[in-house]
Amino acid sequence: MRISLALTLLVCSCIPAMAAETFYPAPDGRGNASVLVVYSSLDEPLARPMIKGFQRANPDVAVRYEEMLTGEVYDRVVKETDAGQKTADFAFSSAMDLQVKLSNDGYAQRSDLPMSERWPQWANWRNTAYALTFEPAVFVYHKPSFRHEKPPASRAEFVDYLNRHGNAIHGRVGTYDIERSGVGFLFMARDQEQFGDIWTVIQAMGAAGVKLYSTSSAILERIADGRFVIGYNILGSYAADWAAKHPDVGIVLPKDYTVVMSRIGLVPQAAASPDLGRRYLAFFMSEEGQSIMARELQIAAVSPDVAGDNTATSMRTLLGAQLKPVPVSPGLMVYLDQVKRARLIARWNEVLRAQ
Repeated sequence: MRISLALTLLVCSCIPAMAAETFYPAPDGRGNASVLVVYSSLDEPLARPMIKGFQRANPDVAVRYEEMLTGEVYDRVVKETDAGQKTADFAFSSAMDLQVKLSNDGYAQRSDLPMSERWPQWANWRNTAYALTFEPAVFVYHKPSFRHEKPPASRAEFVDYLNRHGNAIHGRVGTYDIERSGVGFLFMARDQEQFGDIWTVIQAMGAAGVKLYSTSSAILERIADGRFVIGYNILGSYAADWAAKHPDVGIVLPKDYTVVMSRIGLVPQAAASPDLGRRYLAFFMSEEGQSIMARELQIAAVSPDVAGDNTATSMRTLLGAQLKPVPVSPGLMVYLDQVKRARLIARWNEVLRAQ
């Protein structure tokens, strides 16, 4: 499944989870091969093309891939490091705030790589934490429901659409539950920073009987079969995958601004084999690795050296300043402040229910 990244909170999950471990033997068959250990929140079937590509270039390396929730990636690295133990050689997660916190708190080591100087400035925090994907928040809509009008293309148009259609679409609008979805909370927090009238949007969704979900698939499934007419702030990588398989699913990148999140990779300070971790990170950042991600993982590449469909380069050419990537910086850690988090969630719930 592709939904696990949207399930977890930006804060550490308090629910225990068992890592799913997959072992990839070294392609050259040697029994004493070096083993790259990866902690990742990306579902293993999705990660497989990247691992296979890395092993084609490094046939003497085996890979132990441990799939886990974003909170567990953070917890494992911190707990193992603090206990004086070795930890993963590479950590990859969609919890941007937690990955930056690892870097900021000294749990990640510097990785000076061939692409470091060319990597976008917003996507590189001191050569320790790198944004490796480019994933916009989009409007998703049911195409047959918009045969007689264009779908909203901005937040103002979205509010107008909800207000005009009233009872006809009541209960047929979906978005993330920001209390349970880390991606949803991140997008809402960025909305608050980017759009001064965001609470009008939330109020209009509340009046339209918006349904809240912790996963992308729950919303997209309902868009695809027509139970919902529109979804707000849905992670574009999942939406694109659904649109490719379900012809009734349409996507709009909001023209007022489009928030872009990224999954972050780093080499932990206590990595057992940091050189292997850096080799994997370097492959992830290489033209080949980024092309595999855009083409086979169906997740947009961030590298400036990769063009064509499903890349930051092509999106920037088309959309320019409309795109608002979330910078990889300590500013992300504000989303871990529990008081601020609670305040935002409380206001969200109050405005949604004030009908």
